[in-house]
Amino acid sequence: MSKMTQQKNADLNKSELVDDTPTVIVKRVLSENFHLYRFTYFLAILCMIAIAATTAFSAYIIKDVVNEVFDDKKLSAAFGLAGIVLLVFFIKGMAGFGQHVLLNRIGNNIVARYQKRLYEHMLNLGVGYYSDTRSAFLVGQINQNLSGIRQLLNQLITVFARDLLSFIGLFYVMILMDPYMTIGSILVMPIAGFVISRYVKKIKKLARQNVNVNSHVASSMIETAQGISVLKAFTMEEQMQNRVGSLINKAERQANGIALINARTKPLTETLGGIAIASAIAFGGYRVIELDGNNGAMLAFLAAAMLAYEPARRLASFRVGFEKSLVNVRMIYELLDTPPRQADKPNAKLAKITKGKIEFKNIKFAYGSGDKIGEQVLNDVSFIAESGKTTALVGPSGGGKTTLINLALRFHDLTSGTIKIDNQDISNIQVVGMRENMALVSQQPVLFEGSVADNIRFAKPDATQEQIEEAAKQAQAHDFILQMPQGYETPISEMGSNLSGGQRQRLSIARALLRNAKILLLDEATSALDNKSEKLVQHALDTLMKGRTTIVVAHRLSTIQNADKIVVIDRGNVVEQGNHKTLMRNKNGLYASLQMLGASTASITKSKKPAKRAKKTTTKAK
Repeated sequence: MSKMTQQKNADLNKSELVDDTPTVIVKRVLSENFHLYRFTYFLAILCMIAIAATTAFSAYIIKDVVNEVFDDKKLSAAFGLAGIVLLVFFIKGMAGFGQHVLLNRIGNNIVARYQKRLYEHMLNLGVGYYSDTRSAFLVGQINQNLSGIRQLLNQLITVFARDLLSFIGLFYVMILMDPYMTIGSILVMPIAGFVISRYVKKIKKLARQNVNVNSHVASSMIETAQGISVLKAFTMEEQMQNRVGSLINKAERQANGIALINARTKPLTETLGGIAIASAIAFGGYRVIELDGNNGAMLAFLAAAMLAYEPARRLASFRVGFEKSLVNVRMIYELLDTPPRQADKPNAKLAKITKGKIEFKNIKFAYGSGDKIGEQVLNDVSFIAESGKTTALVGPSGGGKTTLINLALRFHDLTSGTIKIDNQDISNIQVVGMRENMALVSQQPVLFEGSVADNIRFAKPDATQEQIEEAAKQAQAHDFILQMPQGYETPISEMGSNLSGGQRQRLSIARALLRNAKILLLDEATSALDNKSEKLVQHALDTLMKGRTTIVVAHRLSTIQNADKIVVIDRGNVVEQGNHKTLMRNKNGLYASLQMLGASTASITKSKKPAKRAKKTTTKAK
């Protein structure tokens, strides 16, 4: 992919995230979710309508209770109205139960759906995305924001189907009882709405900041658990405690700020509600006492006004909580709208890999995209890894060897040039089908949650136990697996901490063997091992490499002397190519220099033990 194309994709991604106004966000959330729960929402809304109707009716019936029971002293009316009231509250209770259960089921399913969707999207994102984003921070941010979509939908439904309908019903009762006092009571509502709207911008800013800080806290805790041995070895406990403590204090201050903004609305709404109801009592009392008004109507009006206060308060403060949920939803969509950097082209063909020949032609590459492209890592690199043969990549660190492995797997797109597998440009074929024909063994093998057998089976989900054990035997892993407490069913600890480096590497090789891929990519697979483990792993690798197209990155040159081709890379350039013998003929070449440096290092190491023996002999002579 060219720099122009990368810039275009980056600009496209930005444009997709610019239009995040509340209306657009709400429409998107509703279009993605409402149709899936139409019937359930219909039932929930019916329950809310029942709640609104029974709430309004419970205020309305007070007029009859006062006039017929207390004023007219009708016993039959008392029993009849008591039965009606009991039925009304029973219906209200059942409707409340139904609303609670239905909305929670919808909310739980929404969270589960978006968790699956986010995880699927995370799997489709390019490796470069994770290079730019701390994984623990990403997980923390997702956990912080995921409930936002659920809360947003619930707020919309409950505010408009329950609170608004309840307020309308009670407002209608108030008008029926006394229209003049009703008009006077609602004069305070515009004042409350104006004051509350001033807090919306503050809540939006603080909510996003609070999510980010809490994500950093979660990230630090995850990284502490993963790197506890390094942390303790360098006595970093106090340093990390202070660092995370300051983040927690910052999160606490921001949470207190959000709570303060939310709380500021309550004195206002309570005071204004008190003014409205107090005015109604004073004016209503005057009308009943001085103007011979209706006692039942007056009490029914006051009951309706008091019951209307709660839904009116929730309607007035709706935007504060709604904007906080919008912040969470925006941040979720920012992740979902991030396009995969190595997505298949619309017309990508199915990969047809029969031999596994890989051709690198005029490869240029720099990490990053758009205006964040870094220095050139590879400069016009060209070579061929012949099918069924071993091609070794050697050279000083930072030369671009591992980058070539990553480019062959299409973890990144090229700046220019082409990579072909069996004469197929890998940018024009489906990446999943291509990778199914490749196996990677890296310097740091990755093991996942599950048993030993599960980790080997990842390469071939339908593999039998016999196939798993055969792969483990070829990888020199079967014996140590049987010595584990539960054999192949022994759970793997986090990061494989209950295994040695050599054992982890052999499980990684067993996984590659089980995959039985045509192409094998080895990225310094033995560089971090001791001599004994290296011999076992190297023996397993020799078995794995037979008959496969293999590209191996190695710093220990002794492990690749039998390679069919050795490509020497320095500072992103191919400086030499050939086999071990031909490259050693060029005494001034980089490969020969690296071999001499390795040999001198080895001789210095070996010379220490004979020196000690000589010292002992001299002592005996004395």
